[in-house]
Amino acid sequence: MSILAKLKSLVDKQEVKKDEAAQLPVVEETGKPERRNRRRVNAPAGTKVLLIDDSKTICLLLKKMLLQNQYDVYEALTAEDGLKIAFEQQPAMIFLDIVLPGMSGFQALRQLRKDPRTKDIPVIMISGNVQATEKYYAQRIGADDFMKKPFSRYEVFHRIEQLLDSNLIPRRKTA
Repeated sequence: MSILAKLKSLVDKQEVKKDEAAQLPVVEETGKPERRNRRRVNAPAGTKVLLIDDSKTICLLLKKMLLQNQYDVYEALTAEDGLKIAFEQQPAMIFLDIVLPGMSGFQALRQLRKDPRTKDIPVIMISGNVQATEKYYAQRIGADDFMKKPFSRYEVFHRIEQLLDSNLIPRRKTA
């Protein structure tokens, strides 16, 4: 039997049933909803999101994802510019890179948390460095989540979903 035939027979054997609560296909073996068929919970259209990253590629990628979901997206290539935008525009959520020219993402996060205008804005730190120490310091200073580069569309929206309250508004995590 060829590999393709074996795969087809495995797929055919995998029964799918409906989850009564969510009305989503569920894989019988795991009992979990299939990821692609799970309803995504999203913030309302027009939600302001600020991207602070010195990589134009990362900004373009994140901006494209967020615009497709009808968010209003602001972007800055430096922490200093990002702070100005944050104070003026009052975004609902911020994606903040750790390694930036001039002021670091950690320094920017400290300033965001000290200022009454921005202290309650959820911040997702992003970094290409996978060291656990960055995640620890980001959370200790007051980040609400941490995302490693490269990231997928699923991961971006999963992180956003984790910050939504019952009214689908991004909120800081409470301890």
